[in-house]
Amino acid sequence: MQGLLRSVWNEPRPPDASPRVWRDWALVGVLVPIAVLEGVLRPDLPWRALSVIITVGLVPTMLWRRTRPLLMVVIVFGTTSLAPLFTGGHRSETYTMAFLLLLVYALFRWGSGREAVIGLMIMLAAVGLSMAFYDLVPPDAVGAFVVMFSAIAMGTAFRYRSRARMRELDQVKLLEREQLARDLHDTVAHHVSAMAIRAQAGLATSASHPNAATEALRVIEAEASRTLAEMRAMVRLLRRNEPAELSPGWHITDLEQLAGRARVGPYVDVEISGDLDDLPPSVGAAIYRIAQESVTNARRHARHATCIEVRVAADDTAVRLRVSDDGDISSVRTVAAPGYGLIGMIERAGLLGGTCEAGPNPGRGWTVTAVLPRTGATT
Repeated sequence: MQGLLRSVWNEPRPPDASPRVWRDWALVGVLVPIAVLEGVLRPDLPWRALSVIITVGLVPTMLWRRTRPLLMVVIVFGTTSLAPLFTGGHRSETYTMAFLLLLVYALFRWGSGREAVIGLMIMLAAVGLSMAFYDLVPPDAVGAFVVMFSAIAMGTAFRYRSRARMRELDQVKLLEREQLARDLHDTVAHHVSAMAIRAQAGLATSASHPNAATEALRVIEAEASRTLAEMRAMVRLLRRNEPAELSPGWHITDLEQLAGRARVGPYVDVEISGDLDDLPPSVGAAIYRIAQESVTNARRHARHATCIEVRVAADDTAVRLRVSDDGDISSVRTVAAPGYGLIGMIERAGLLGGTCEAGPNPGRGWTVTAVLPRTGATT
């Protein structure tokens, strides 16, 4: 039990707590006129002017409920607990004050463990104070506790649901990093093997053909430079300490295997243009995997699609991929909640210094675009 309490007390704040957004300002803009309108239309509201002033004055706390949840709870519950001292023991009972439940939710959704514990003690003290000195009767206190703990339970549930999703996303990114590290491992092994073979050939022919030994050294120097660059990229990927799979990686030319029509689903048209010579294997494998995932997603989610176009264009600085379909954009695919496959594509492109984006077309269909630097990951 003591370990559980210590764990709760040391719980850090979630990393997804965002600052003020437009919805917060919109909420404040709606609550303020509602509070004023309630003061005008409720003749039974005691200390009407003061109650409206208190309510309107506390509404702006909604703007800081994510970044300063405990402070906002202290301000609201402290104010509502002390206000009856100036109203003859009558509490501010505007219906608009129901927004304080959002502050309770925010405390347990975005606050740290110690902030949640301290805030809970403050809220319980505020309710107990109202029961002891003001006009809060036990039945109303029970109802207040039920509503308050419902907001607490909802905030806690969404907090751990968000944490579970973040763990899943981290796992997807980690697996993508591991796969890319394995691809780079294959590349490095290829370069080292080439250096070893050229070194052996140079040694064998050095006596009779000195020029051949010089040419072998030039090849070894070039291969060593590329190997060093790939090694630096691989170190950045935080690869797990597991045996690497030495199977051959995918290349851009393997995209031709995606072309054609499957047993079910739309036709896939692949077109590759530009200079693909000396393209790093890691970039070629990334282009293939992003295209493969995009085609798979289109076949799975693009309703009534007849064709999927895969276009790859390479120039002196970058390789560009575009995968588009002509399906119904009213399907389940959305940009706001990307799936794990899209997250993996974005992660792989980012690790190589590129970008990957996905979204609906203006008319019909869905498009995935990726731009990777020709040199792959640097530094």
